[in-house]
Amino acid sequence: MKLKEIFNIDQTIAKDIFEDYEYPWEVLPNISNFIIELGEKLDKEKFEKVKEDVWIAKSAHIDKSASIIGPAIIDENAEIRHCAFIRGKAIVGKNVVVGNSTELKNCILFNDVKVPHFNYVGDSILGYKSHLGAGTIISNVKSDKTNVKIEIDEKNERIDTKLKKCGAFLGDFVEVGCNSVLNPGTIVCRNTNIYPLSCVRGFIKENSIYKSENNIITKF
Repeated sequence: MKLKEIFNIDQTIAKDIFEDYEYPWEVLPNISNFIIELGEKLDKEKFEKVKEDVWIAKSAHIDKSASIIGPAIIDENAEIRHCAFIRGKAIVGKNVVVGNSTELKNCILFNDVKVPHFNYVGDSILGYKSHLGAGTIISNVKSDKTNVKIEIDEKNERIDTKLKKCGAFLGDFVEVGCNSVLNPGTIVCRNTNIYPLSCVRGFIKENSIYKSENNIITKF
């Protein structure tokens, strides 16, 4: 599983950060510096630097109760709703919805992502038009605090990320049902649906329907 096999990198303002990496988790330690460098180059006709290391598109809607800590970029027509908490190192794509009490940290949300209700997204990348159902949480730290190891294919081949904080990587058009938990290092490939109340770990191939750990079917 390579980075460009699950993401259409043309669907993010952060496209350039992906060019030099093979796997998605390799991007995570570099998000902060990338935002600062990119922010200074953004079109001032479209973006406003509202405070230190925070750039917000003039077409974005930011609720007064939302909290945004830099470094962060909020792209065009994004909607940051009531009590959303963006606590740094976050890139929010075009038309993205970050909803009530949703928290983001060290993550990239591609264009048209929806995280609208009580979600946590940390140390993760969410592909184009992916969606987290209400109450879905991405866990980014193992209980024993050791490095996160990631399965990169169906053969259970595992790679040590060298990261203690590493969340999930959702490909384009992934749908996650309400109140699910995505465990550290989870990869969900393109066009996959996760049933509500699921506890997901490991590698889920594209075009799947995840009903439970032992009941994953392929879409026809």
